[in-house]
Amino acid sequence: MRVLAVIPAYNEEACLEDTVRGLEQTCPQVDYFVVDDGSSDATGQIIRERGLNGVSLPINTGLTSAFRTGMKYAYRRGYDAVVQFDADGQHLPQYIAPMAEEMAVTDSDIVIASRALAGGGPAGARAAGSRLITWLIRVTTGVLVTDPTSGMRMYNRRMIEMFATGFDVAPEPDTIALVARKGGKVTEVPCEMRERQGGESYLKLGNVVRYMSRTCLSILLFQWLR
Repeated sequence: MRVLAVIPAYNEEACLEDTVRGLEQTCPQVDYFVVDDGSSDATGQIIRERGLNGVSLPINTGLTSAFRTGMKYAYRRGYDAVVQFDADGQHLPQYIAPMAEEMAVTDSDIVIASRALAGGGPAGARAAGSRLITWLIRVTTGVLVTDPTSGMRMYNRRMIEMFATGFDVAPEPDTIALVARKGGKVTEVPCEMRERQGGESYLKLGNVVRYMSRTCLSILLFQWLR
């Protein structure tokens, strides 16, 4: 299985290179592609000067557009799977192999690295929102997803094509719900994650509330309008 790690990066100068080097050392068989999403710091400069495989977008377009850029790269080069991998050092590369094995054995469309299955997960408002999203996906699709907000997800060829050629999908829980409702297979493997290794997260309380509200509404709309 040819696996590509797509690494969206926005203002991640503090930890991008360490994240990439750690991935290379742990998973030398996994390729990577960094998408600098119009960063205002030295992220793009690091990609160029350190010779990292990646591209810099001219303006900040958001996670969805940045990730789909990586999916287009994977689609055109015939990769079998893409793993969504954070640039901030939270995701641990040693879980990529178990995710690939799960995908190969179960023919899953999406494999999620689940903190909940390993006894962990988000805290506070993010935990409450995650539980609500889990419930909504279960009610609307019949599928139990224990960690719907995990950002470490692996997608198979069918999903790569959908992201690369479609216009209305995002690397978010509502797409997980859509795939499950359409008969796609979503599975999980247990994993642990670290705290952000540098920089600053955009997930302040206000952003968390808006994100969770938007995601829940989108899941409900997906079920009725698509």
